[in-house]
Amino acid sequence: MKRTLIHNATIVNEGESIQGSVVIENGRIAEVLIDWKPISAPCDETIDATGCYLLPGIIDDHVHFRDPGLTHKADIFTESRAAAAGGVTSIMDMPNTNPLTITLDALNAKFDLLNEKCIVNHSCYFGATNNNYDEFSKLDKHRVCGIKLFMGSSTGNMLVDKMNSLLNIFNGTDMLIAAHCEDQEVIKNNTAKYKEMFAGAEDIPVQKHPSIRSTEACYNSSELAIRLAGIAGAKLHILHISTAKELSLFSDAPLSEKLITAEACVPHLFFSSTDYKTLGTRIKCNPAIKVKSNREALRAAVNSGLIDVIATDHAPHLLSEKEGGALKAMSGMPMIQFSLVSMLELVDEGVFTLETIVNKMCHAPAEIYNIHQRGYIREGYQADLVLVRPDTPWEVTTDKILSKCGWSPLEGHTFNWKVEKTFANGHLIYNENTVDDAYRGEELRFNI
Repeated sequence: MKRTLIHNATIVNEGESIQGSVVIENGRIAEVLIDWKPISAPCDETIDATGCYLLPGIIDDHVHFRDPGLTHKADIFTESRAAAAGGVTSIMDMPNTNPLTITLDALNAKFDLLNEKCIVNHSCYFGATNNNYDEFSKLDKHRVCGIKLFMGSSTGNMLVDKMNSLLNIFNGTDMLIAAHCEDQEVIKNNTAKYKEMFAGAEDIPVQKHPSIRSTEACYNSSELAIRLAGIAGAKLHILHISTAKELSLFSDAPLSEKLITAEACVPHLFFSSTDYKTLGTRIKCNPAIKVKSNREALRAAVNSGLIDVIATDHAPHLLSEKEGGALKAMSGMPMIQFSLVSMLELVDEGVFTLETIVNKMCHAPAEIYNIHQRGYIREGYQADLVLVRPDTPWEVTTDKILSKCGWSPLEGHTFNWKVEKTFANGHLIYNENTVDDAYRGEELRFNI
């Protein structure tokens, strides 16, 4: 069996950055060579990683690959190519596709598509509705990453807005519940207010999107979800926190002690409402990107432990679907190809440490979801790895974008870090601008 040596990298893992080498064999990490530990046997291939940092592969717990049914804008193959180019080796796909992943048949069909088309490792959520909670007991907990609960409407119509249904969902499973939290009544009232304010206009300016999907809308819904989860003793993961006020709802206790965890997404950590002036609806997402003070609070919460995970909410649309304002333009943006380098830019700015990024994008998702033998650089674990090089300026241009929609809010931006190589299960799936289109990732397995 071929042995590959990644030699002389700075290995970033479990809170440390240390010079060393890693041996890959049979899809796994066979040896981690630090503190002058000698190699046990010769290798067939050596990759000189001098000057590079070796990280565990990124685990993105929040993507919308639009497959099946919405493949005019994205599909599993194209978006997993973008993931591989961004250093992402594992994804968890959301259920608001067509058909919705809210039945066992639709779930099995989604897994068939993922196994057929996905270059990176994968799982998907089962979508909760007002009346399908009886299906939860039939799910394979080793295969399905969790239950997705929309407590605010977004792309796709999966809003769960009946209190009896919410109670049944929180009491009906011991699986992780990943919740989109925005209060629909608050959004409705805010929309009516701004429609009246801009009466006669074709749309409401996108700059008002954060006022429509307001702090109040986010806080009220997150507070309700946490209250219901506390009563039920449920495992709750609240997605894409976007406000400083919501942070008061979470704990900075060690991750191992938490039943309730929080995610921040790259757009909310990277952009602020001032960027609507130049980027307009390209950064329109739900929940909305808000004023800078919220972004700064989220960044601080990543460092303090109130925020546990950094993900993307990768959600491609065609540019034609992004036309309009706060009401007509679709919400969501493609981010997975540039998520890691975006966060590494914040490392250069002193916002985060490299060890924090690895913790929030690799270790924590693996721990929260109980992913089997991934998320760390440990002997015996799957060889999901990404090699990144600092001090290598490059510009995001249209020809570099691998997402099917063909655009990015980061076009024209110059990054100082570059993803050089991405390994999934020991296989080199991305190598300096080339994706191995023939490779297919594995299903994630979850320890119960």
